[in-house]
Amino acid sequence: MQKIVNILNKRARFDYEILEIYTAGIVLAGTEIKSIRLGKANITESFCEFSNNELFAINTYIEEYSFGNQFNHKARSERKLLLNKRELKGLARSVQAKGLTIVPLKLFTNEKGMAKLQIGLCRGKKTYDKRESLKEQDTKRDLDRIKKAY
Repeated sequence: MQKIVNILNKRARFDYEILEIYTAGIVLAGTEIKSIRLGKANITESFCEFSNNELFAINTYIEEYSFGNQFNHKARSERKLLLNKRELKGLARSVQAKGLTIVPLKLFTNEKGMAKLQIGLCRGKKTYDKRESLKEQDTKRDLDRIKKAY
């Protein structure tokens, strides 16, 4: 039985307003998927960019596999994302025209053991929006604390 891996980008939900969510496959080497299955990855600082009508995840950190010897991968490199052609065209159009950003939200393995990246088409939040979301989190936490007390 394989362990399901969920690596979240909590910073993305705070910094961006998420408009659409897509699930994309990732092109990985053998040692990369082994490191992901061990949970040794980080997508907090990563973003997605188009190059020759293909979408790449840039600055995604996947730690080198400890038993990988000379066939190991680079920790930070561009990784190609796999989406349908229609989805790629729609994303490219919205990024160019509206000035939106594509940000990785979650890196996970499905029930078959394949690594997937959940990406979101996002618009950056202003500082007053960030303050508002912090207030909402605080009030929610206080309400939960009060409910637990009774």
